[in-house]
Amino acid sequence: MKKRLGIISLFVIIFIAFIVIWNYSYKQSFEEAYISVIESPTGNYIPAESGAFRRLEDAHLDYSKMPIDENHQRSLEEYYDNRAYPGAPPSIPHPVAKEMSYGANTCNQCHQNGGFVEKFNAYAPITPHPEMVNCRQCHVAIISNSTFKEFAYSKPEPPKVGVGVNNALLDGPPMIPHQLQMRENCVTCHAGPSAPKEIRVSHPERVNCRQCHLPMDSKKIDGDITTFIRQFNTSNEE
Repeated sequence: MKKRLGIISLFVIIFIAFIVIWNYSYKQSFEEAYISVIESPTGNYIPAESGAFRRLEDAHLDYSKMPIDENHQRSLEEYYDNRAYPGAPPSIPHPVAKEMSYGANTCNQCHQNGGFVEKFNAYAPITPHPEMVNCRQCHVAIISNSTFKEFAYSKPEPPKVGVGVNNALLDGPPMIPHQLQMRENCVTCHAGPSAPKEIRVSHPERVNCRQCHLPMDSKKIDGDITTFIRQFNTSNEE
């Protein structure tokens, strides 16, 4: 008898819960639909880069005053050696604290704001997206330098750097030769002691990077562009 009453009571509770949920859903269906308002960022920066520069202000990172350690500079070759291909997330070149440690509580201790790590005798590269806490979802530890099976895949060449390599015009600012997804924070790779020396920017205090540096289009300009080259007036300028 008690068992039967228990079953009946359970069904009564489930039925009441169903009525409450249905009633709430029914009332919600009569409310007017709306789109949440996205506030425009304030400050002197391009909206796509707003998160990067808010982070710099919060962390008090002044890249323009960071000294360059000549004895511990990272090269661009080392930068690309740690990636399966240009644009791939970097691998983890050191032992991890715990094999199943996925979150930023472990990785961000060194990679959120950088700094010199005595254990590895190097500066920790700064992540451009510390808010994405599932680090091991994209970054994997290096367990072998050899492949298990031969393949025909060839690693593409990384973008070239240097004067005149990816400039739209003579003496123009270099264009951005890579995609911007997950890499909106330009200064993490282009400023500070952990930046590869070949691509370290000389003016990290100018935070509106994309005001001058634009993503490179794969299409080349056909035709004569001499019209756009500045003509100097020898009487007034040198």
